[in-house]
Amino acid sequence: MSTAALMSVEEYLETSFEDGDREFIDGELLERNLGEISHSDIQTLLSAWFVAKRRVPGVYPLIGVRVRVSPTRYRVPDVTVVRGEKPSGRVITEPPFLVIEILSPEDRASRTEEMIDDYIRAGVRFVWVIDPETGKGHIYTQDRRIAVEDGVFRAEDPQIEVHFAELAA
Repeated sequence: MSTAALMSVEEYLETSFEDGDREFIDGELLERNLGEISHSDIQTLLSAWFVAKRRVPGVYPLIGVRVRVSPTRYRVPDVTVVRGEKPSGRVITEPPFLVIEILSPEDRASRTEEMIDDYIRAGVRFVWVIDPETGKGHIYTQDRRIAVEDGVFRAEDPQIEVHFAELAA
């Protein structure tokens, strides 16, 4: 749901929201669907998977951080994975290696597709969209959309394989 009032990028970047962050899409604020236990649980488990013993060397996970996808658009992925060490600054301005979106019952296909398009256009190498109830979803890259029927979410260079069943066990 977006608000009617327009705001500048500068105002957005200086604003904190008491009830959860918002995305910024061409001057409008867009609320994010979250707050349910299944969504939060998978978000936490995914982040912990990346952090545990630095399972994948050379990457750094972040939860709920603002990511600039264009000069007038900022998204807030559920989990963002960047190459290298912890980024400096307040927001992610370079394309992350991987972003993970966890579906909520209220998510609409058109909004999810627009979000995926923003990530891919911005140069994100991998986008995972996960249904926390089934463990199924999709992996998106610049030239592919792969249905994840086996519950294994993958990325390459570095090689990453997250088995949903093991994660949720």
